[in-house]
Amino acid sequence: MSSPDWTLVRNTFRQTWGYSDFRYPQGEVVQTLLQQQDALVVLPTGGGKSICFQLPALLGGGVTLVVSPLVALMENQVQALRQRHLPAAALHSELPRSQQKSIINALQTQQLRLLYLSPETLLTPKIWQILRQPSLQINGLMLDEAHCLVQWGDTFRPAYRRLGAVRPALLQTRPPGTSLPIAAFTATANPAAQYTIREVLQLRSPKLFLENPYRPHLALSVIHTYTPRQRKQKLLKWLQKHPQQSGLVYVRTRNDSEELAQLLQKQGFTVAPYHAGLTPGQRREIERQWLTGQVPVVVCTSAFGMGVDKPDVRWVFHVHAPLLLSEYVQEIGRAGRDGKAAQAVTLISEPTGWLDPSDQRRQEFFEQREQSLQDKAFQLSGKLPRSGTVEAALSQSPQAAIALSLLHSSGQLTWLDPFHYQIHTTKPRRTQTNYQAFEQMQSYLRDRRCRWQVILEAFGFGSSIKPCGICDRCRSRKH
Repeated sequence: MSSPDWTLVRNTFRQTWGYSDFRYPQGEVVQTLLQQQDALVVLPTGGGKSICFQLPALLGGGVTLVVSPLVALMENQVQALRQRHLPAAALHSELPRSQQKSIINALQTQQLRLLYLSPETLLTPKIWQILRQPSLQINGLMLDEAHCLVQWGDTFRPAYRRLGAVRPALLQTRPPGTSLPIAAFTATANPAAQYTIREVLQLRSPKLFLENPYRPHLALSVIHTYTPRQRKQKLLKWLQKHPQQSGLVYVRTRNDSEELAQLLQKQGFTVAPYHAGLTPGQRREIERQWLTGQVPVVVCTSAFGMGVDKPDVRWVFHVHAPLLLSEYVQEIGRAGRDGKAAQAVTLISEPTGWLDPSDQRRQEFFEQREQSLQDKAFQLSGKLPRSGTVEAALSQSPQAAIALSLLHSSGQLTWLDPFHYQIHTTKPRRTQTNYQAFEQMQSYLRDRRCRWQVILEAFGFGSSIKPCGICDRCRSRKH
């Protein structure tokens, strides 16, 4: 595919999205993809990442595959594209069979320019067989919310670890000289995460677009609490002080989401719980009510908000701090996308944890669960054949996919294609463990420096800004 004239590119951008011009580095990313080069794009939440791959896809003749982690995220982007009468679809298991069939037919007959799907859907034998057809023109593979590969790829979503084998396998069935660019997009990737994304996806000399996540209008603060009851009281006071403002209350578990929403509803607040345990229909309805302002506040787990574009969110309130700093930056990034003043408040137990040990227990629970998964998977990895298929390994144990993923992460396994593996007898490679990532978050909560400076240092932008002047640490120095 030859790169189109830049005047045509800009005109298409203006006519389709209505903006007068690109924001840096949107134009440069679009140019990179039109020139069929790989890219790693780290742009702050609200930085317009999706346009960077949607525009080149619309200008091409074939289909661009967008690998996305959540159905809600896919549906939101596809809905926005369809409102502009653009040929896009999302393929996932929540769709009725008839709709899935219709989308697959549109894919095979080259009627789609963008197809959104999860790593697991991409690697189902039926879809893979269609994608391998030499007659199907594929213009690129885009990984949206690429930090999920790092956060979830080892244990929770092991299919992510097989994505690096997709391009070579697809090119095998294409004419020599065919190129298939891969680009990864995220708002949060520290240097270690950037390395993992590049390595797993096997990016070829990618162009790097790395913008720091700093939001000058977003005031960060961390408040110590001494009892679980005080935690709830602080949230109640916050809601009373900010009536009718659009906000998100983050908790860590489904039970917390349900219980806290019920408590707030009894106090007369219009809120809704949101978590992965709800039906797809219930989740879509809550998203719609929040986006339209019918329900100003959602009490949610991390399942909510990724890629949801609502500019007027005035605050994000963490009743429980996330375990990972990258998760935290993603979640606070949902506030103040309109560039106006916004706040992010996080509650944590007092330092000793004697009066309220819930934070300590929660962290220990997640660490133990992670360790238990890894221990089981590594035990299993010794029993797996040295080479074979994912399907055969899964017939031995449902944990086999995680075992293969962890072996790949430690440098002891190669994916021959997305379905066949080869285990080596090499010494395991040391990688950044989630335990180290947990420590990074704890360090942010305890550090006495400007909150934004701590975040930027962790993400590799150490000298990017002076003290922000609006976080709780900066404000306390002023006073």
